[in-house]
Amino acid sequence: MSSSAVHSLLATERLLGIRRGIEKESLRALPDGALALTPHPAALGSALTHPHITTDYSESQLELITGVHAGVQDCLDELTEIHQYTYRTLREAGDEMLWVSSMPCGLPTDETIPLGRYGSSNIGRAKSVYRMGLGHRYGRRMQTISGIHYNWSLPGLSNAQYFALIRNFRRHAFLLLYLFGASPAVCSSFVEGRPHELQSLAGRALYMPHGTSLRMGRLGYQSEAQASLAVSYNSLESYANSLHDALTRPWPAYEALGVLNPGGDYIQLATSLLQIENEFYGTIRPKRTIFQGERPLHALRERGVEYVEVRLMDLDPFEPVGINARTMRFLDVFLLHCLHSESPDDTPQEIAELARNQHLTAARGREPGLRLLRGGREVTLTQWGEELLDACEPIARALDAAHGTHDYSEAVRSARAGLADPARLPSARVLAEMTAEHDNSFLRFVRARSQQTRQELLARPWTPQQQVRYEVMARKSLEDQKAIEAADTLPFENFRQQYVSPERLGLPTRAAAQVVAA
Repeated sequence: MSSSAVHSLLATERLLGIRRGIEKESLRALPDGALALTPHPAALGSALTHPHITTDYSESQLELITGVHAGVQDCLDELTEIHQYTYRTLREAGDEMLWVSSMPCGLPTDETIPLGRYGSSNIGRAKSVYRMGLGHRYGRRMQTISGIHYNWSLPGLSNAQYFALIRNFRRHAFLLLYLFGASPAVCSSFVEGRPHELQSLAGRALYMPHGTSLRMGRLGYQSEAQASLAVSYNSLESYANSLHDALTRPWPAYEALGVLNPGGDYIQLATSLLQIENEFYGTIRPKRTIFQGERPLHALRERGVEYVEVRLMDLDPFEPVGINARTMRFLDVFLLHCLHSESPDDTPQEIAELARNQHLTAARGREPGLRLLRGGREVTLTQWGEELLDACEPIARALDAAHGTHDYSEAVRSARAGLADPARLPSARVLAEMTAEHDNSFLRFVRARSQQTRQELLARPWTPQQQVRYEVMARKSLEDQKAIEAADTLPFENFRQQYVSPERLGLPTRAAAQVVAA
């Protein structure tokens, strides 16, 4: 990017136009650290229609969603308020708490993990059938992993600029895994019956001694089918055509399952490699707000990229709502760096290299001298990280100037301290506290942090006006769900066939030749 383009990008009025929002997943857990198997609390409203409180994969997995915010603190304040209402509602119903780790609490047998339920409407049923399909394809345990998604936009960006950002983000994502990964250990129930490379920690947990984010490694969102994809991010067209192929390509193992089981119950939405767009796992996604009933891929093709969704952030168990303002500010700096750095097209070779770097950093990121691949050549993680942070400093200064603060530069300084001293990192702190205070037990550590977080958020000020506002929101969401159910006239099978039809995805373009599939 030319210096004039960079200057324009970092102009104060552009920087003040950054918008961000957060989606944060957490399991509901019992005081003993077991998964809560109760339904989504009715007092929280409808998981189908509530704008801020829903469920992710499981009925036991809450997803809390902020609106779009110009200010980092405003975004964090809203996320905190949603948490406060959620905790107060859970307290009224019993003693459940939110599990503050990305890796799950004590899990029951796979088939006992409850799928999200969204009522009797066609769209509600489709959401549940999709989750049933995920369970058959990947196992339900894998779907109980939780994380934080950071949605981010800058005004005036073209599709090409967003995809340039995405390519660089994927190249440099190892730094975020290293700095903010907070899942170096798991409960043994998570990997029961599965092969793994984890080590035993005094017989009380499974872990990787230098691990950062097991959630983003080989134990996380992985599958043989998706490993066959090497999606190209060189343009909106190449990305859309890659996804179109995956959404319409039959996959033998899923065809063998079928859409219905022998008893006539739905077990997945489709037999293609991906049922719907959301099934594609990536560290970052281009996104566009969809119209009611519209497919996400169609929205992207028709109206272009509106924002990016950063998907690799672990829950930080040391923060009440899983993330803090300093981390959010570093993400702003990092995304701007990815945007204004040179971003050559990706290749199948580089895509494979990036997957290797991700797995290495997730499993061994704090290992002294760890080497990653950059353009076919080895470079130490710390050296590459230092180069990235050097490039981030002027961006942080520009953001500080725009906001009249030093907070962005402080976020980069904090990252540099973590690069120099891995003991400061959340992943190292998790293991240190497990060992020092919880007899090396992952469950004991997270249970204690979860109980402390619950008490802290319940103790914060809460006004009658806030309570009324959230109660009204919950009631309205339940009414909205009933209205959707009452308006349905189409039989579900007709609805399903229409929804997954290739015609709903928009038309592939002549750039289809750029689709990369192994």
